[in-house]
Amino acid sequence: MGKPLHIGRLGLLAVLGLAGCRIDMHVQPKQLPLSKSNFFPDQRAARPLVEGTVARGELRADTYFYTGKLGNNPGDYMPFPVDETVLERGRERFNIYCAPCHSRVGDGQGFVPSRGFRRAPPSYHIERLQKAPLGYFFDVMSNGFGIMPEYSSQIPPRDRWCIVAYIRALQLSQNATMADVPQGQAVPSPPPAFETPGTGATLPQGRPANSPQQESK
Repeated sequence: MGKPLHIGRLGLLAVLGLAGCRIDMHVQPKQLPLSKSNFFPDQRAARPLVEGTVARGELRADTYFYTGKLGNNPGDYMPFPVDETVLERGRERFNIYCAPCHSRVGDGQGFVPSRGFRRAPPSYHIERLQKAPLGYFFDVMSNGFGIMPEYSSQIPPRDRWCIVAYIRALQLSQNATMADVPQGQAVPSPPPAFETPGTGATLPQGRPANSPQQESK
């Protein structure tokens, strides 16, 4: 009986000894944010990033995609193919961020200028902006121009390019000639037909293009 009791006591002491050596993560040596550090000469625990550090996903190797410039000059091409999906995305983003000032057709007569804003934005349909390269519009959105603020914090680069594509489509649509109209297309286009007009709380429901009601007209 004495020997097992002695072994048990030694085991208990060993467990207690090991428990005393354990260091929980919450008491490990570390510096709290913005705390004082005696290790660095300026006594700041928070250190600046090492020069050349690039955050994951922020390499931005495609300079044109992120700046719209070739060297110091704006480029005049889209960095990715433009299709209906790109234009639809551009239209959506344009109506959210740009239309309040520039209007939905880009003539500069948006809601904000109509309420007494002292300086209305220029129309996209003046000759200067019709001839402006695509990268110019991207740069203005990214860095602002005059009293227009920059939108790089609100609109990701790809969405800015989608808006650029849509601006060019607006310019074409508002300045098209009969030579630009596809054969058989009515000018102006017939208004859309709706199954239900909507109530203000609900969106209107469009009628299929080949519905009997529309064909009868």
